[in-house]
Amino acid sequence: MPAPEESVVHGSKAHPAELPSVDKVLRLPEAEVLRAAHGHTLVASETRGLLDDLRAQAVAGTLDRSAVASQALAKALAARIEARLAPRLRAVINLTGTVIHTNLGRSLLADAALQRLLGLMSAPNNLEYDLDSGGRGDRDSLIEELLCEITGAEAATVVNNNAAAVLLTIAALARGREVVISRGELVEIGGAFRMPDVMASAGARMVEVGTTNRTHPADYERAIVPETALVMKVHTSNYLVQGFTAAVDERTLAPIVHARGVPLATDLGSGSLVDLAHYGLPREPLPQEMLAAGCDVVTFSGDKLLGGPQAGLIVGTRDAVTRIRKFPMKRALRLSKLPLAALEATLSLYLRPERLAQDLPTLRLLTRPVAAIEAQARALRPKLAEALAPRFAVEAVPLQGQIGSGSLPVERLASAGLAIAPTSSQRRGVGSALDALAAALRGLPLPVIGRIADDRLLLDLRCLEDTAAFEAQLSALRDALK
Repeated sequence: MPAPEESVVHGSKAHPAELPSVDKVLRLPEAEVLRAAHGHTLVASETRGLLDDLRAQAVAGTLDRSAVASQALAKALAARIEARLAPRLRAVINLTGTVIHTNLGRSLLADAALQRLLGLMSAPNNLEYDLDSGGRGDRDSLIEELLCEITGAEAATVVNNNAAAVLLTIAALARGREVVISRGELVEIGGAFRMPDVMASAGARMVEVGTTNRTHPADYERAIVPETALVMKVHTSNYLVQGFTAAVDERTLAPIVHARGVPLATDLGSGSLVDLAHYGLPREPLPQEMLAAGCDVVTFSGDKLLGGPQAGLIVGTRDAVTRIRKFPMKRALRLSKLPLAALEATLSLYLRPERLAQDLPTLRLLTRPVAAIEAQARALRPKLAEALAPRFAVEAVPLQGQIGSGSLPVERLASAGLAIAPTSSQRRGVGSALDALAAALRGLPLPVIGRIADDRLLLDLRCLEDTAAFEAQLSALRDALK
């Protein structure tokens, strides 16, 4: 016959001596169920952690006696185990207005890429095995033909991100020698990735030419000497210098560089593979344009405008790419099978350009009609208003978003969404009220991320394709704000 539940006087404080032993907690029926599901090691470890926390509260005189009842202990233990096993990397709803958001994982993978991952990762695969010859293969061969077909390059290779692509290119082509670069292109991107530091890390000596705002062909001509191994161009994708400016484009620079027997490399950063102007968006330079202009090497990202997984893509002449591929650092920076499979599937989408805006999530989100987003905002407004009443008022409003991840930094995307502000009775402490609301949205099972501006919490709906997933959480949001 099971022991009766302990009698608990609510409101009284527990003494440390009243805490049960680890063994006693583990013998609870609920703990037995947890051990059957998760094993003894995890459940015992979390039981010790739970009792340590409760003991500290008891010593401080803050532990209510109800917390040491068997039912409460079992419930707390289950909650600890659930929290311990919960993933730290979670899906979120991006309502920031930034489509390719660096902090939110950048581009979404296409369904084709997700299906490819599921199909390949549950079985052995030919990552480095040549199915035709039966011998060892090269993982670059999985994507090289696709990249060359799309960009017109003679050869291609890939590493784990674009910072690695730039580092490897400089190290392979110019280690121990000089690299010429314009002062106006000494960029810094997120995480303090600075071009001068990359040059030093790659073992090259940087030679700056021109000024911050103006660089001319003659500056490069004077700077190229026998010690010059590479001339580098960097697309300033994350800022814009305006006014009295001058720069030398790749088509003008390539003959100057090649006449002196030096290769030309350009880092595009974002790396769109299609002309965005065809979709009513601002243009970004294309790798195929840079190769046609005479660049020997072009580097760009896989998880920005390209719309795939994190990767650094390197395309160019056969000689330059072969030197890069054979450089010892390449192995340390190579791409693993998961992103390789996703990248191959993403690149395959570009073979069907008529379907690209439908099949590639990044392009689909960037080209969503504003009228459709406005209609979505109008439909959601009363439902969200009901969940937030009476503390907050909700209004459907026009908004301005952005592409993100350093692409087209001064361009804005017309959009629409919901603006949330405290009601007139709640106007005191507007900042704290909005912070609390933002925290409640982040605390939902599927966290919702917006942005606070002008004393309002803004939810830009451009990236909200699954309206039902948002609506399903409104009751939880209402409860969180009580």
